[in-house]
Amino acid sequence: MRSGSDSTNGRTKPFQQVRVRVDFPAAGGAKRATSGRPRSPEDRGQNCDLRAGGEKPKPFHILWNLWNNKFEGFDRTLLSENSCRIALLTAGRDKPYALPLASSLISQGVAIDFIGSDLLDASWLRESPQVRFLNFHGDMRSDVSAVRKVLRILSYYGRLIRYATTAAPKVFHVLWNSKCDMLDRTLLMLYYRLLGKRIALTVHNVNARWRDGNDSLLNRLTLRMQYRLCDHLFVHTEQMKRELRTHFGVPGQKISVIPFGINNTVPNTGLTSIEARQRLGLTGSQKVILFFGLIRPYKGLEYLVEAMGLLARTEPDYRLIIAGNPHSASYWDAIQRRISAAGIRPKLIERAEFVPDADTEIYFKAADVVVLPYTHIFQSGVVLLAYNFGLPIVASDVGSLKEDIIVGRTGFLFQPLDAVSLVKCIETYFSSELYRELETRRQDIKDFAAKKYSWTTVSEITQSVYKKLLAQR
Repeated sequence: MRSGSDSTNGRTKPFQQVRVRVDFPAAGGAKRATSGRPRSPEDRGQNCDLRAGGEKPKPFHILWNLWNNKFEGFDRTLLSENSCRIALLTAGRDKPYALPLASSLISQGVAIDFIGSDLLDASWLRESPQVRFLNFHGDMRSDVSAVRKVLRILSYYGRLIRYATTAAPKVFHVLWNSKCDMLDRTLLMLYYRLLGKRIALTVHNVNARWRDGNDSLLNRLTLRMQYRLCDHLFVHTEQMKRELRTHFGVPGQKISVIPFGINNTVPNTGLTSIEARQRLGLTGSQKVILFFGLIRPYKGLEYLVEAMGLLARTEPDYRLIIAGNPHSASYWDAIQRRISAAGIRPKLIERAEFVPDADTEIYFKAADVVVLPYTHIFQSGVVLLAYNFGLPIVASDVGSLKEDIIVGRTGFLFQPLDAVSLVKCIETYFSSELYRELETRRQDIKDFAAKKYSWTTVSEITQSVYKKLLAQR
């Protein structure tokens, strides 16, 4: 079965003067601290952004710099100082993946040109001598006019193309395509190859449009083109590797299977479970179920709503939290009708919107279990987020979820597309030792996840691929 993956803010001003600042932890777990006066772009290894302080160059000066092989505050001579640098193209999003990957690669000694956005602008990136932070995406907020969005996209592609023309890194690692999928898969890939770049691609979804029910011949053809033009692909499961080989003809030697690294970017403060429940109006005796993340049809929320209706008939203490942004208004309207028909609205806490990182821990610390009633999927980022908080999972047996969940230790599995099976699984969990000993079991879940989904493992495999690509003629 072909399926997809599931993925789940602040901006630090550049050159901000601070006494001591602690930001994102390094791959080994220790936090990086910086102190003293702010450094100039030259002191920081040319982590430059046209907007990061100083007067914005006039158009004539920009053209003059480009004529002299200069770009965004640093010239080609400087870029050539380290020919083993890699360019990390993030599409300006997926903070839980892009930032830990960069941190772990830095710990392995890899030098990076990080193509980021305001969302991914972290002070530790700008201050690392191994990193050049290039804010090509800027502000990616959705609450702006259509004209602003178009200009923003054009600006990004213009900056990216100019950068690629003079960039020293021989390896371009694409984490995500940007807004124009067809352009990224075809013309941009051909342009990179024309420039002699080696291209690595992280495939989070083999064919996301098939998963979402809007696949097309053009989509499959452009995907096939991108996969063929890449020198190497990273996937997160063996099933994804088989899918690439079977449906897109990608040779097995071009594919590496890497773990989906643990999500450790969201704040995890001293907030207790009791305090989290109080903030949501919940009591300690209630059995709290959490559904978290972007709400799409393949997530199977309707089966959880139906199961909740069945549970509520025999157990009054069950509570359901739905926290996430609905992707489709029609699907969300259908869910609302099901909620009303099941009569569970008094037992429901809804937050039908994007949940910022600062609020995420409230829901995971208030819950007793996360439920993933997915109908099809490769792997889920929500699994790694739950494990980061030491929270067990009840999930449908689809994709790699049975590989991610150790029954009785980190959660339980049920038959997909079956609300009755889900009810039995939830009841099994709440009568198990895992639930009764949850507070003492949380650390065991965290330790299990830290080992299985280690960013160190991810970076070691990734770095070895970079070396092979650089060694190729």
